[in-house]
Amino acid sequence: MKKLFVLCCIALLLVACSQKEEETKADKKKEGQVMNEQLIGKWAGDIEIPNASLPIIVDLQKEGGTLSVPAQGLSNYPFKSVTYDGNEVQIIINLNGSFIEVKGLLKDDQIEATFNQNGGKFRLLLKPYEEQPSEPVSYETFSVPVKDGDLTVALQKSNKEPSPVVLIIAGSGPTDKDGNSAIAGKNNSLKMLAEGLAQEGIASVRYDKRGIGDNTKLLTKEDDISVDLYVDDAVQVLNALTANKAFSSVHIIGHSEGSLIGMLAAQKASVESFVSIAGAGRAADELLLEQITGQLTPTLTAEATTILAALKKGEQVKNISPELQPLFRASVQPYMISWLKYNPAMELQKLTSRALIVQGTNDIQVKATDAEALKHGNEKAELIYMDGMNHILKNAPEDRQGNLATYADPTLPLHPNLLPTIQKFIANN
Repeated sequence: MKKLFVLCCIALLLVACSQKEEETKADKKKEGQVMNEQLIGKWAGDIEIPNASLPIIVDLQKEGGTLSVPAQGLSNYPFKSVTYDGNEVQIIINLNGSFIEVKGLLKDDQIEATFNQNGGKFRLLLKPYEEQPSEPVSYETFSVPVKDGDLTVALQKSNKEPSPVVLIIAGSGPTDKDGNSAIAGKNNSLKMLAEGLAQEGIASVRYDKRGIGDNTKLLTKEDDISVDLYVDDAVQVLNALTANKAFSSVHIIGHSEGSLIGMLAAQKASVESFVSIAGAGRAADELLLEQITGQLTPTLTAEATTILAALKKGEQVKNISPELQPLFRASVQPYMISWLKYNPAMELQKLTSRALIVQGTNDIQVKATDAEALKHGNEKAELIYMDGMNHILKNAPEDRQGNLATYADPTLPLHPNLLPTIQKFIANN
């Protein structure tokens, strides 16, 4: 009997412990639900990338949510998934084939997080979002049929009609129609260029490339992109402008990588002139190796050289070190293969239209060597240097840190000689 009593006591104790455990779990679940409610809503912060920061907005919902990157023109891009565990949150995003993971911890009314994308890991601090006044829109939009859909294009009208019209093509990476980059930040360089030309009687069009801003839906997979597809988009826009009687002549301005796309498009469409601003004059593999040399270990530099050699032959590379994944990930290799086959100096030589080469003396991305190579490729082209101008068309110091600081400052004006030079060239004075 005594033994039975002991067993019963043990059984009752186990039941009590079990009940206590269930109560504890319930309390934790309840606590977690409270913390989840605090996580729900809009949050804003800056991704701390090398030499700069990138503002983003995260809208956390009970089921799902969205990511916005204003500098990239990315607005309310849906999460693939979002999960909550107490005061922790994990977000998964598939952005045009690019894998993004955000892990955060709610602490003192802030979310301390890490932003992981294609092997790169960056610190992110999110705070409750405060609505900012939006910038006034000074352009109209229209659509141009292209492969897989319609391309939304921004038209900056001039103060007279008919007028010359310029297609402004943005540079490489996640750069939008205003010249703002998801990597470098907001500077509004191309927005200023378009608005400045309009005041001088020159209309312009510009557009967010596929996968960005207005044209996010035109890209579903990163490995679908190629230089040739970008060129085809530009040609379709040029054809639409040529058919429009509101414009007296059609011109192209290509900035950075947009220079190569512009000169290739000019070979397939009827344009009166072409302007290259900060355009590369050498093949992409030579430029990339020049930029990464000194920033990587000798072993990684050797690996990058081998990878580029294979890509230039049209061969994709499977085994890549984690440190090089952001640059050579599998989904971006098709684009790089399409890019590496072109030599800008040789392509500029094929143009029959007038050509102007503009190069800033304080450009830390594209050098005078490139401008000279372009000039050598087309001796008829005019070459003009802008003293003190950097890659984003602003006056900037020579030192790297000070130069890069201008990339995320939209209050800085364009280099004072840039607009007059382009206006005079387009007017053919």
